[in-house]
Amino acid sequence: MKRILIVRTSAIGDVVFASPLAAAIRRTHPDACIAWLVEPGIDALIAHDPNIDARILWPKAEWTRLWRERRYGELWRRVRALRAELRSHRFDTVLDLQGLLKSGFLAWLAGARTRIGLGSREGSQWLMTRVVPRGGDIARISSEYLHLAEQLGLDTGDFLPTLHVSADADVRAQALLAEHGLTPGRYAVFAAFTTRPQKHWFEDAWQTLAPKLAAQKGLTPVLLGGPADAEAAARIAAGAPGLVNLVGRTKLPEAAALVRGAGLLVGVDTGLTHMGIAFATPTVAIFGSTCPYTNTGRANARVIWLGLQCSPCKRRPTCGGAYTCLRDITPDRVLDETAKALAA
Repeated sequence: MKRILIVRTSAIGDVVFASPLAAAIRRTHPDACIAWLVEPGIDALIAHDPNIDARILWPKAEWTRLWRERRYGELWRRVRALRAELRSHRFDTVLDLQGLLKSGFLAWLAGARTRIGLGSREGSQWLMTRVVPRGGDIARISSEYLHLAEQLGLDTGDFLPTLHVSADADVRAQALLAEHGLTPGRYAVFAAFTTRPQKHWFEDAWQTLAPKLAAQKGLTPVLLGGPADAEAAARIAAGAPGLVNLVGRTKLPEAAALVRGAGLLVGVDTGLTHMGIAFATPTVAIFGSTCPYTNTGRANARVIWLGLQCSPCKRRPTCGGAYTCLRDITPDRVLDETAKALAA
């Protein structure tokens, strides 16, 4: 393993979970060249990792657009261009962490003699030279990537997610805070938004938590999210006086800097919440329909999961939209857990 490519193109949370792998490779193979294939935008998560020598971008959105427009000739040219870029690095080993057909195809494009897939399926197993079944302690954060590292004989160390923020992103984040009279450590990030409704805590719950957190802990709630979350954020902010709504005002690097500088993070099962644990920010994670990691590896990170009989339902809720697994998590319960996280 001299020239290694890691394939984990998305999503934010998964890249956070996989982040310790580069350090494990570096400890074991200090002279190796380590590259990471990732989608544009998400690459900001690994841009300043000292263990990663190169980022290679997979323009998934462009490829998808060309396919939909039936511009197959141009798409083929883009595929060939990426193949040429990948093969110019002369990788001897590719690690496909996603195990999907698309990621297996990208791994195969690199032309490495050794292609190792993690739990490869959808036909991608036929593009690998070795498949490592998924395993490990599912209650532990980053467990499947730790399992892969162990199977590869890597020096795993503590194997906890770790992220790095650029100085420029930190400056931009500080400017946003200054607009609202905030300073590092004196605000609490609310990571309220994610991809599926069955992972969302209720808007009225956030509205109840915000003033209690400000009054009892002296932390100003700061709501983060993307442009698609703007309407829901406006509703939450309308019912939570004093909450600072920065939804849609940050890109990923600035959001990461704000998470790192927070005195506390409260969030659902979403990338920003996992980033809080990576930065060792005191964190309370709220899980409902998804299977949680209850072992965060950090004394100041707490997980709330009720473990109902119907949970985790993942993408197939059986509750008719009641989402009891989240509704029964009260703001007072969350407030209690924030006290424990802050005390740690």
